[in-house]
Amino acid sequence: MELVIIIPIIVAVIGFAIIAGFYAHKAEQERIAALTKLAVDRGWSFSKPADASHDNTYSQFAAFNQGHTRRAYNTITGTHEINGHPHPVKMGDYSYKITTSNGKTTTTTTYRFSYLIIHLPYPGVPSLAIRREHIIDKIGAAIGFDDIDFESAEFSKKFMVKSSDKRFAYDVITPTMMEFLMESPKRSIDLDRGAICITLGTRRWKPEEFVPELDWISSFIDLWPDHVIRDLTERMS
Repeated sequence: MELVIIIPIIVAVIGFAIIAGFYAHKAEQERIAALTKLAVDRGWSFSKPADASHDNTYSQFAAFNQGHTRRAYNTITGTHEINGHPHPVKMGDYSYKITTSNGKTTTTTTYRFSYLIIHLPYPGVPSLAIRREHIIDKIGAAIGFDDIDFESAEFSKKFMVKSSDKRFAYDVITPTMMEFLMESPKRSIDLDRGAICITLGTRRWKPEEFVPELDWISSFIDLWPDHVIRDLTERMS
C-alpha cells in the first residue's frame, strides 16, 4: 500500500522538476534573445559565455569579490557618448556561489545579479562612493569613521559619501546633484580606478531595465559641473 502512494508522489515530483526546468530554460533563452537585440540595436556586442576574469579585472568593486566560482555572462559591451566624450560600457549578468557547512552537511547557494560599468575617459579621476546610509554607516560615523558631510543636513543624513579627494566630492555633489540623488530610486554608486559601477547586487535586472540604468548613470555624469569636466578633460591633453 505504501508503494502505491509513494510511487505516484515520486513521479509527480520528477514531472514537476522537468516542467520547471523546461520553463526556466525557456525564460533564459528569451532573456538572451532580448539582451542580444538590445546590443544589436545599439551597434554593440553581446557575449553569452562566462568570463571568469571579470572579478579580477574589476576587483576594486566589492560586488565582484564575494564567494567562489565567480563569472560574468550575458555580457554587453559598447560605447556611450556623454558630454561629447565616448564612454566604454560593460553590462550584463554575474553569478557567484557561497558554500556553507554545519559539520554534517554542505550547502552551496548560487547568487545572481546584473550590473552596469561605465568607464570614464578622463585620467586620474578620484574614487567616489555614494549610497543610502544604513545602520552600520551610522554606527561607523558615531565612532569616527570617515563620511563626508554636506551643507544639506537632509542629504548628509540619508547618504554615505566617501572619496579619496573631498574637494572632488564637494565639486561633483552640488545642490542639484543632491536633489537628483534624493529623488532617485535606491542605488549605490561606486567610482574607482576610472570606472563607475552600479548594481543592486541582489537580483538580475529585466532586459528592459538595462537602458534606464544606463540613462540614469548618464544623467548622473551629465550633472557634473562644467568646471569639473573641463579640469578632467585638460588632463587628457
